[in-house]
Amino acid sequence: MEGNAKAGAFLGAVPSPIPMRPDPVRPNVASRLLLAWLAKLSAHRRKRAATIQGAKQGRGADEGPLIPEPPRTAPTRAVAQADFLKALRIAMDKPSFPIALSALQVRKVVTRHIPGAAGPMQARLYLPRGRIRGAVLFLHGGGFVHCGLNSHHGICCRLARISGAAVLLPDYRLAPEHPFPAAADDALAAYEWLTACCQRLWGGKVAVAGDSAGGNLAAVVAQDAKAGRAPRPAMQLLYYPSLYGAQEFASHSFYAEGYFLSRASMQWYGEQYIAHPQDWTAPRFVPGHQPDLSGLPPAVIITAECDPMRDEGAAYAHALKKAGVPVRYQCYPGALHGFLNFYACMPYGKKALRLGGRALRKLFEHA
Repeated sequence: MEGNAKAGAFLGAVPSPIPMRPDPVRPNVASRLLLAWLAKLSAHRRKRAATIQGAKQGRGADEGPLIPEPPRTAPTRAVAQADFLKALRIAMDKPSFPIALSALQVRKVVTRHIPGAAGPMQARLYLPRGRIRGAVLFLHGGGFVHCGLNSHHGICCRLARISGAAVLLPDYRLAPEHPFPAAADDALAAYEWLTACCQRLWGGKVAVAGDSAGGNLAAVVAQDAKAGRAPRPAMQLLYYPSLYGAQEFASHSFYAEGYFLSRASMQWYGEQYIAHPQDWTAPRFVPGHQPDLSGLPPAVIITAECDPMRDEGAAYAHALKKAGVPVRYQCYPGALHGFLNFYACMPYGKKALRLGGRALRKLFEHA
């Protein structure tokens, strides 16, 4: 509890989780421009796909939109699902800023294999310039289904530079090929490897961080550590985390459609990760339902105002504070889910990275 008291001195108090503006809120200018660009890109891809399909069937692209026939057999559905996942993962693992330019912010980026729960997994280790004071395990988002080492490369470069800590980004196993608890098990294995590496090479504390589904995994690692499965993290940094499974929140309805992440997409992601009905309420999938949150590491929780998952982060911040855990909570007005990935064109993305990175730096300096 002494560590929690020290952390509370700079994390600050959590504001009220209730937003001041009535929902639904209009996205800010940067978010509206992003939504317009994504809509235009999506329309272009649909038109291109229709043109290709029309050419295959001997029809012109100007004969109206083609609606693909749904797969009629299980094998056909399986092939369609595999093709969809492949295309989705290729599209979503692209960086928002050139990888080589992002890497200039750190001294070195090392790609290597580290132990996972079911065998070696690839990871990237980001080493900042100057003295390394600690380490951060960053777990990428993507609904447990997509994203990876490229999509979050720039985020980890910036976080390493600002925090002065080594940042580890593991390529944990993805659903639906590897359902719950594969990602959680890999996250814990990566954390255990990083804590041993940090103690051996740099000294200092280790923190956990993540965005969206990665925020879920970071919270799970913190709770696993409290249960005695690993050393206690120094801090948990959660960006718009998914924490409460199937529980309904008001923001789920207010921002169900038209705000980048939809409620239907959230349900689909959950169905890919959760293979058994009883796992929808498993503690290592629903960390927000943990009855005793006392003794967990200090938290910085950052949410986006126009995000169906906003209230989950706010609720967890409130619950942690009630349990005596130091919390700093920040909700960025008019921002969308995933704004961290678009930091190159969204000012709040840079601000959120600076806020988290500076909190980590202060924590490591006072450790």
